[in-house]
Parts: sequence; structure tokens; C-alpha cells
Amino acid sequence: MPAYSFEALDSQGETRRGVLEADTAKAARSQLRSQALIPLQVAPVEAGASSAGAPRPFTRAVFNDTALTIWTRQLAGLVGSGLPLERALTALADEAQGERERHLVAALRAEVNAGATFATALSHFPRDFSEIYVAVVAAGEQSGHLGQVLDKLADDLEARQALRAKLLGAALYPAIVTLVAIVIVLFLVTYVVPQVANVFAGTKRALPFLTVAMLWISAFVRDYGWIILIAGVGVGLLLRSSLRNVAFREKFDAGFLTVPLLGRLARGYNAAQFASTLAMLAGAGVPILRALQAAAETLNNRAMRADAMDALVLVREGAPLASALGQKKRFPGLLAMFARMGEQTGQLPAMLQRAANQLGAEVQRRAMQLATLLEPLLIVTMGFVVMMIVLAVLLPIIQLNQWVR
Repeated sequence: MPAYSFEALDSQGETRRGVLEADTAKAARSQLRSQALIPLQVAPVEAGASSAGAPRPFTRAVFNDTALTIWTRQLAGLVGSGLPLERALTALADEAQGERERHLVAALRAEVNAGATFATALSHFPRDFSEIYVAVVAAGEQSGHLGQVLDKLADDLEARQALRAKLLGAALYPAIVTLVAIVIVLFLVTYVVPQVANVFAGTKRALPFLTVAMLWISAFVRDYGWIILIAGVGVGLLLRSSLRNVAFREKFDAGFLTVPLLGRLARGYNAAQFASTLAMLAGAGVPILRALQAAAETLNNRAMRADAMDALVLVREGAPLASALGQKKRFPGLLAMFARMGEQTGQLPAMLQRAANQLGAEVQRRAMQLATLLEPLLIVTMGFVVMMIVLAVLLPIIQLNQWVR
């Protein structure tokens, strides 16, 4: 049954908005009149209107990461308690926080009422529900354990959010310190140092080498700083454009993996995401080849994605998963080891999840170590630079005092 969004007036003259289901727009207006409402506007809520097919370029998704996790957890609780999917969606539509969310859930409910599977309804909104999300839901429907699968899906979304938040938290403080240091140094170099130069310009005395060097740096920044800024922006735009080329992106990502510290973090983070997704899909009953392909597509690093697709080819040809992953040196050996244990014991999803947890914990530990190392290093570096600028200012003053005496 189609869903319609409406705007109507109640007996008090107040405007009411919402979503209801009816066979036609005329039937929807009749329902409103039967509720003592005067319909002003009734429009169909089209499935995928804002997400499927040709999405609007500036339309943001209805759910952000946190909202999607909460919504999935609520739906899992309702379905797991024995409530039919249609009634669960009705309850979520009634409790929706905004109009766009209410329309989205109403469209999903309308598709389910029309006979479509829940996974098919979700696939109409790719901006809000990824292919992996849809694949897991489809597996849950096929197995008859949709509530349990949704609960595992919510757990996976929460784990991803937690890992991302901890990495962001570890990088936030060094980034702030670096930004503040750059602003302070630029202010001292472009404003304070020239003022000192003006004071000692008429002395006709040779200035200390450090002061001369700082004056040269100040003049260079003031005269050519905008050129450097434009060149930096141009290089950034060129790099961004070049990264759209698949071959260049793969080489760039492969090179990034060799960068000390950061490359190892990228390897661990991508491997943890890959293992977690593969464990969730395999545990939901998705065939291993399809699960491997879906998990590979979640990898941000294109070089590791290419390795995952090569492993998929090997598995399709009959190789064990552990052997296929072990041949790809960009993936940590820990992943292949746990995959081998899972294949030997028949508990592949559980072992892959253990690998994901261990890799995620290792990434967090290394990120915190790096942040702990960078914080004092940045502070010391900033202090040294400021000390050089202050010395460049004070040395002429000390020299002038000596001349006066």
C-alpha cells in the first residue's frame, strides 16, 4: 500500500503533518477527513525519490552514522521481541525525529506492505543503506533470524564508530597544536619581526646573523607567501584529480602503506574493517565469495582492495581463504592465521571477528602511542621556533645596549 505525506488543519486551526498509508490520494484525503482534519496537501512518498537512481548531489543522507546505529538497534529490538516487521516499521515511523526520517521509514513500510522484501526496500535508498547493510539484512531474512542479524549489524556499526572515534581523538590534539603553532609563528614572522627591523633600520650597524636570517624569512613569507599558498592549493587540487584515476590511486595507496608509522596504521585499520565485515557477512549466511567481494569494497585503500579481489579469485579457483589471504603480504599475517584456525575448527565467522577485534585494538594502541609521542615533540618544536624568533628580536637590543655603554 502506498504511503502519502500530508499537511492538514485540525479543529483548532493548527497545522498537522505526517505520513499515512492509503490506496490512492483520494483515499488518503478521506482518511484525514474521517479524523476531523482538513487536508491541505497530500503527496505520495516515493521509494528512492531522494536516494535511488539519480540522487540529488547536495542532498545529505537521512541517517548519519550514529542515527543509523540507533535506528538499527531499535529495529532489532522490536523484531527480536516478536513484533512483525510492518508493525515495527510503523512504530519507528511514529517515533521518527524528523520529517525526512518519517518519510523514509514510511516508504520502507509501504514497500514491505506491497510485497517486497525488506532488503529490496532498503536497496532503494543506497545513500542511507550501503550494499553491505542490504546484504546482511537479505541474509537475515533468508535465514529467518532477522532480529539476531540486525542486532549483530548494530554491534558492528557501533564497533566501527568506536574505532573511528578513538583514532580521531588520538589525532585531534596534535592537529590542534600544529595549527596553533603555525598561526603563532606566522604572526611573529610577518608582524613582530618587521617591527624590529624598522626600529634598527637607522642604526647603520650590522645586525646579528640570526636577526638577518629571520628578516630574510619574514620578507620572503610576506612577499611570496600568497604564491606558496596558491601553489599548495594547486598541488592539492591536482593530487585530488589524479587520485580519481584508478591506476594512480592504487599506486599512491600502495606507496602510502610503506610510510613509517602511518602506513602500518592504515594497514591495520583496513584489515580490521575487512575482517569485521567478512565475519559479519559469513555469520549471517552470505556465501563466502559474495562476502569476500562485499568486504573488499569496504576497503578505502585501493592497493589492499586489489589484493582482496585477487584473494577472491584464488578462493573461487578452490584455494582456502587462509591460503589466499596469506599470499597477500599487505594484509597482516594475523588475519590469515585466524582464518586458518576458523577453517580448521568450522568457526570461521567467530575467528574472523577475533582477528578484527585484535587488529582494531592494535591500531588503537599504536595510534595512542603515536599521539603520545607527537604531543611533546610538537610542543618542543614550537618552543624552539619561538625561541629563535625571540632571540632574533632580543640580540639587536642587547647589542644596542652595549654600543650605548
